[in-house]
Amino acid sequence: MDHSAGVDVSVKETSICVVDDAGRIVREVKVASEPEALLQILANPIYHFKRIGLEAGPLSQWLYNALADAGLPVICVETRHMRAVLKAQINKTDRNDARGIAQMMRAGLYRPVHVKTLRSQKLRMLLTHRKLLQSKAIAIDNDLRGTLRNFGLKVGVVGAVRFEARIKELVENFPDLALLVEPLLIVRRVLREQFVIQHRRLLAIVRDDEVCRRLMTVPGVGPVVSLTYRATVDVPARFHKSKSVGAVFGLTCAKHQSGEVEWSGRISRCGDEMMRVMLYEAAQSMLRSKKWSWLKAWAMQIARRRGMKKAIVALARRLAVIMHRIWVDGTEFRWTREAAAA
Repeated sequence: MDHSAGVDVSVKETSICVVDDAGRIVREVKVASEPEALLQILANPIYHFKRIGLEAGPLSQWLYNALADAGLPVICVETRHMRAVLKAQINKTDRNDARGIAQMMRAGLYRPVHVKTLRSQKLRMLLTHRKLLQSKAIAIDNDLRGTLRNFGLKVGVVGAVRFEARIKELVENFPDLALLVEPLLIVRRVLREQFVIQHRRLLAIVRDDEVCRRLMTVPGVGPVVSLTYRATVDVPARFHKSKSVGAVFGLTCAKHQSGEVEWSGRISRCGDEMMRVMLYEAAQSMLRSKKWSWLKAWAMQIARRRGMKKAIVALARRLAVIMHRIWVDGTEFRWTREAAAA
């Protein structure tokens, strides 16, 4: 007899529900959120699992890899889809959620999520840490500008390198203010130093990665965008068509159709936000650049008809498609229509 299981994970404890083909509950248990504890239940030879459902979350990648390495048919399920199904339950508990996930697995009513490889997870960690250091340093700059302005001290237009010297120059005749800004300047200095270290690591990875180098042949795409794309897509073969990449990143219009009513809204904004922002910035960079290509000419035609904002979104979506095709085909960006057609 085949079995299905639902695993509802929280930080400390995980609820497990095992059901048979008829939907009858075979076993319910709550264990620690550790791979060994889950395997002690799910690796039992008396169960013949067809599917094991695991909701996508902070611990899902770690637990998924452990269960998959043990040869179990584990499936990571999309969070919003699962939440919509489980809403039908009156009482919201971990036990009931595990039951609901188990029944979804038994009926095949689920939407799987790609679990990134270990290398992509590490690249993503580098990108998020780099961005965090950058954002905190910028926040300190803005805070110093705003607080000093209250005392009539205007920082003005100054680059990141001369910023600290400018602040010290302004508070030179105000010893009490100098004592207050000094801790922030120290923290800012450390943040900037560590940001440079992380950025150099990123550049070294991109320099040694053949896929990233080919992606950077696309105008507007630099080291950060290319590495973000590589870490987000992870396995290009999981997309059967390059055109579907834009939808996964939330760059296609949301649609509503019911009876005679049908309309298209703004972009769905689903999927990876960081990747969507990077593609948008790459599109902006291309349109600001003086270099022309068939892709920029295509975007400018849309800008003349529908406005610059919609042109940037359309270009970002097409960039995602082109970059995926470059990755799959092992080619580089072609600047003219004739070269692209060839």
